[in-house]
Amino acid sequence: MDSLSQIALGAAVSVACMGRRTAVWKAALAGAVAGTLPDLDSFINHGDPVRNMTFHRAESHALFWQTLASPLLAWAVAWVFKERGQWRAWWLAMWLALITHPLLDTMTVYGTQLGLPFTDHPFGVGSVFIIDPLYTLPLLICTGVALARSGHAGLRWNTAGLVISTLYLGWSVLAQAHVRGIAEASLAQAGLKPERVLVTPAPLTTLVWRVVAITPDDAYHEGFHALADRLHQPQPVIRFQRHERGMALREALRGDWNVERMAWFSHGFYRMREQDGQAWITDLRMGQEPFYTFDFAVARRDGAAWAAQTPVHEMARIPLREGLQWLGRRMLGDTTPPP
Repeated sequence: MDSLSQIALGAAVSVACMGRRTAVWKAALAGAVAGTLPDLDSFINHGDPVRNMTFHRAESHALFWQTLASPLLAWAVAWVFKERGQWRAWWLAMWLALITHPLLDTMTVYGTQLGLPFTDHPFGVGSVFIIDPLYTLPLLICTGVALARSGHAGLRWNTAGLVISTLYLGWSVLAQAHVRGIAEASLAQAGLKPERVLVTPAPLTTLVWRVVAITPDDAYHEGFHALADRLHQPQPVIRFQRHERGMALREALRGDWNVERMAWFSHGFYRMREQDGQAWITDLRMGQEPFYTFDFAVARRDGAAWAAQTPVHEMARIPLREGLQWLGRRMLGDTTPPP
């Protein structure tokens, strides 16, 4: 999730844990810092864009290493605030603020390696977008009230923010499962038998969903569904558009580290293409046709063969104004194709 959400969550968790053992502002400040610490790994340069992408959310997001680091962080907080007698309480607060960061990240589709060092599997539920105001605002508002009001009333507001935001995550999982059912029925109706299906929310909302289906004919199919579609169709059907995956190019580059790494990290939701003498691999999970966040040139033509190159990252974003206008219409059930 975005840094603001992680700061808000860390602050709220720490305030809830510390209760009246310390000043609310101290608990909120320490929790906000702990809640954003794991993302400092984004400043590490691993040597090229593919490594930077796939090694993000790794050790710093691993529950095992965070658990080992939490007592040291708690000791530092207790020392700064001159509350060494509260070290055990700070330990619990800092541990919870740390581990809730990767757990929240896991709700997005990116991939969080929270099982290290036991497994490097990039976990991703994919039920919330990286920025979702309906998740973040309750935390910000309720923790802000807790800072402004003293006593049990303020703490109750903080707890309410945590409850509301957590219930929203639960709602996102239920909505995702609902859309998956519609997607599978729509694919079957279209005569498609996908190898894998991805269901993720559109930017900023869980009211509109994007579906990507990988089929055995070396293609992927993209479609959209809004929960409001049911208002216009008793039994809504998702319409899919077919696109080529470029698997012939994939075979030509089999064994290339960058290609294999992206194929693994994206859980198979990728495409390949040749453009201007370069081979490109695209993560299909983040973005939408033809705009994708992670698109990498990984090889260049060398006669009839391919030569590896240092990856080059390009990102294409949907025009903001047109994208937001389409999203607003789509939330109301308008089936106009995206820009």
